[in-house]
Amino acid sequence: MKLKPRDIEAFIRKPDPAAQAILLYGPDQGLVQERTRLLIKTVLDDVNDPFRLADLSEADLKSDPARLADEAAAISMMGGRRVVRVRGAGDALSKIFKSFLGAPLGDALVIVSTGELTPRSSLRKTFEDAKNAAAIPCYADDAGTLEAVIRAKLGETGLKIEPEATAYLLAHLGGDRGVTLQELDKLALYKGPDAEGAVTLDDVQACVGDTAAMSIDEVVDSALGGDLPALDRALIKAREADTHPVQLLNAVIRHTQQLHLLTGEAEAGAPRDGLTRMIRPPLHFKREAAVKRQINLWTRARLGRALQLLEEADRQCKTTGLPEWAVCAQALFRIGQGARAGRR
Repeated sequence: MKLKPRDIEAFIRKPDPAAQAILLYGPDQGLVQERTRLLIKTVLDDVNDPFRLADLSEADLKSDPARLADEAAAISMMGGRRVVRVRGAGDALSKIFKSFLGAPLGDALVIVSTGELTPRSSLRKTFEDAKNAAAIPCYADDAGTLEAVIRAKLGETGLKIEPEATAYLLAHLGGDRGVTLQELDKLALYKGPDAEGAVTLDDVQACVGDTAAMSIDEVVDSALGGDLPALDRALIKAREADTHPVQLLNAVIRHTQQLHLLTGEAEAGAPRDGLTRMIRPPLHFKREAAVKRQINLWTRARLGRALQLLEEADRQCKTTGLPEWAVCAQALFRIGQGARAGRR
């Protein structure tokens, strides 16, 4: 079965009993790992239970295709349902899984995790087409999902967060669910369990890693400022910092939306010099001059077209199987060229 995005979180919390095998795939390996852990928890109290958890690799099944059925049918020495976890699966295992799903044995939950799979992937099609299996994509968090993750994770320790702090995290996290959770754990530890008051922007800036944040800001400002050589360098730095292309696109989209509002104010007669003070979270002083230049380079109508281009690139990264960095870079360089056209 192929799940709709809105149904995925509910399925992860309570999988359909008909799904004996679940495929988790996608570029966000932190999210793949987190969802794998949550699915295992629906069966096992201990996600590393040696009696009820079998760990297999692609190589294991290539060398012994019958092992999948054997492990799924095995009975735990201690009783209870078992989990069979298969890591790093690829299309080479499609026939094995198709055969297993055609005549499954036992009641074990089989969880398969892997990287990105294109819509043409035979493994992905096998799970999507089977009535007793499910395929779940794991893409970088969008703004809505990321905000929910932030509030839920901090809420586990009784912490609330101020809007400006949330906005900062939305701009600088989200490329990898594992990294996001690690940074939120650091933030909760920094704030402390008995902290008074909500998490502030100062708290976030004090403890959330800023190397990736700086590279994201450089990408945003060089693209919307029309500095193509700087954009090329910033994209290299962002890639070296393991920033996901979807995270970059989301950051540029959010900033472009802010510019869209600000240019609307300017075109309505508001003084341009004071517009940057409306941005939330507040700009770092080092970025203020760059953003003022951006306001002068763009019109509201042209920013609207830029947003359409960026949102289409975001969609392509998530759904088409095209090379994500190529899609992202092409869109950002087109934005940069659009900014250069607005120089006067």
